[in-house]
Amino acid sequence: MCFGRCARCVGYKLLILALLCIVANTLLYFPNGETRFASEHHLSKYVECLHGILGGGFLVLIAAAVFIGLHSDDCCGCFGRGKSCAVLSSVLAAFVGILGSGYCITISALGLSQGPYCFTHLERNWMYPFTDSSGGYLFEYNKWSECQEPQHIVQWNVTLFSILLVLGGIEFILCFIQLINGILGGLCGLCCSHEETYVC
Repeated sequence: MCFGRCARCVGYKLLILALLCIVANTLLYFPNGETRFASEHHLSKYVECLHGILGGGFLVLIAAAVFIGLHSDDCCGCFGRGKSCAVLSSVLAAFVGILGSGYCITISALGLSQGPYCFTHLERNWMYPFTDSSGGYLFEYNKWSECQEPQHIVQWNVTLFSILLVLGGIEFILCFIQLINGILGGLCGLCCSHEETYVC
């Protein structure tokens, strides 16, 4: 497979993943579809880090746009500027995607570890009831009922943070593959001929 076609293939996959990250992060702001918790700032601090919107979303979208912009029928093309531009833009875009997806992975893991910010029936106050468990609460389902408000916030956070963690991980792998693909494409120079191919 040619360098440009491989990049475009990765780009379209990243486009879908980035849009899913944006949707998942947006849903974190509205537990059970309610807006009042966001307006009252009763959300986990990691929700407000915008890791799915900025990191796994827009930064990865930038990488996806660059990859998709590479000509599939002309491996030496980079918006008409030649192979060196294609390789450089691909490598830089992959690096941006790695940073964005890495940020998404890190914040998602921290969000899962700390647990949700909720109103507890024991303390009668808004707090992080699972902070000291270091993520152990994930397997102690009987403790999830400690959070009274928002309703089912533990399930909501665990599901969406886990989705973001997985999506970010896939994005990271794809961007890393494209980073290697771009570097090898530049070093080997196999894509300057339509007769020669480069397997991604």
